[in-house]
Amino acid sequence: MGIEVRPAERFADIATMVGPKRPDADVCWCLSYRIPSKENVALHREERGRKVEALLKGGPPGVLAYEGDEVVGWAAVHPRADTSFATNRRIPHVDDLDVWSIWCIRVRPGHRGEGISHALLAGAVDFARDNGAPAVEGYPVDNKGEKVDLTMAYVGTRKLFQAAGFRKAADTDSVLNGFPRVLMRRELG
Repeated sequence: MGIEVRPAERFADIATMVGPKRPDADVCWCLSYRIPSKENVALHREERGRKVEALLKGGPPGVLAYEGDEVVGWAAVHPRADTSFATNRRIPHVDDLDVWSIWCIRVRPGHRGEGISHALLAGAVDFARDNGAPAVEGYPVDNKGEKVDLTMAYVGTRKLFQAAGFRKAADTDSVLNGFPRVLMRRELG
């Protein structure tokens, strides 16, 4: 069965990928780069899911991968200007283009190693292009082939982005799990 990547339009499917197993748990909900830091720190438990529902009313906050009817992956993609990357001092701006950012790629346990992250990244690029993005950026770790802890692998690896046609556009001052992050960009014009 093939993998289909579609805009994230169903809250229940987003919750399956980025929400908690228990509704009263404090988990990321993929909000840490999407909303201002103070708001992110202030939101707890069910408030976090309600924030995602509110953001969804403004359009899909990313893309989801499906195997048949089962949601198996998530990628966050949105205009950089509406994320914390707009003001992040550790991740540089290459130029003044209204680029989109991809900052989280997740694959459900039991489905890893099937190429879903590649499909998600391609789907995120297509979604950005379809919505008028002139370019898209990611900020993966440059792990040089070393193993990355799965909880920190959500930003992707340089190799993953290179395989999707991205090129290194800049170094960053950001480090995740001991690995430097690089700014990878793909022009969509």
